[in-house]
Amino acid sequence: MEKIQHTNVQVRELKLHVAEIGSGPKVVLFFHGFPEIWYTWRHQMVAVANKGYRAIAFDHRGYGLSEQPAEPEKATLLDLVDDAVALLDSLGIDKAFIVGKDFGALSAYRVGVLHPERVCAIITLGTPFIQPGPSVVQNHLLPEGFYISRWQEPGRAELDFGRFDVKTVIRNIYILFSRSEIPIAAADQEIMDLIDPATPLPPWFSEEDLSVYASLYEKSGFCFALQVPYRKLKVDRSLIDPKVSAPSLLIVGEKDYSLKMPGVNNYIRMGAMKHLVPDLDVKFIEEGTHFMHEQFPEQVNQLIIAFLGKHGA
Repeated sequence: MEKIQHTNVQVRELKLHVAEIGSGPKVVLFFHGFPEIWYTWRHQMVAVANKGYRAIAFDHRGYGLSEQPAEPEKATLLDLVDDAVALLDSLGIDKAFIVGKDFGALSAYRVGVLHPERVCAIITLGTPFIQPGPSVVQNHLLPEGFYISRWQEPGRAELDFGRFDVKTVIRNIYILFSRSEIPIAAADQEIMDLIDPATPLPPWFSEEDLSVYASLYEKSGFCFALQVPYRKLKVDRSLIDPKVSAPSLLIVGEKDYSLKMPGVNNYIRMGAMKHLVPDLDVKFIEEGTHFMHEQFPEQVNQLIIAFLGKHGA
């Protein structure tokens, strides 16, 4: 990890924190999810750099060491797409392989739709490409205590998180999202109440890892993260026939709670996603959870490197 270099790059109206390792013309650009940060890709960055790629991961605007936008309430997922393209411009990069997880996968697909000339291929973890718009998350099919519904309610998550220090919030979400059940609170609970304080961290996530995440979120807080993605999931630029033409790989953890979201499992397994992503390959990791790239880094790295090699000519 000590070989990863850190810089602040002017991207549109903000400076974004950028982590980088490796060199050469073939670039892999990583998009993180929540409650993650550039550091979530540490294992993958080193692995692809060792294979001759230039690996770049950045903190999204409003996250970690990147600057906060002046009006966070106006931001959408499309700002993250525009940031990624502007980052490539700032670094003098014409095309890149895009790797995204969680809501970072949603942004990765949108780069593929809106800027296909900038994309060599796309790799996503856990999150399929779903038609943008109001139906992207079907909250109405899940109980009222569904975590996304709770976090979309203005002010509610802020009060819930505010009862704890930043490290405890990250700890709780990592434990919660590592389970195979969708996080749903009872009527008399908040989402943070779903975790017993005595519950240990997952064995693949160390106290040192937790401290790195906490130090970065102590700088940024959670306000922007609750806006983008959660409160802007249904806000999207109108896309006509939003197909991803680039070769794409979706890696799915069989124990990822998101597979139990209404319709998601069938959507992936029955091939419906290929209507939007025709050149799609899907790989499953049997014991993989929502954080499979940290849980089983060698397996995920092998899948990523094989796919990069196949499409890196």
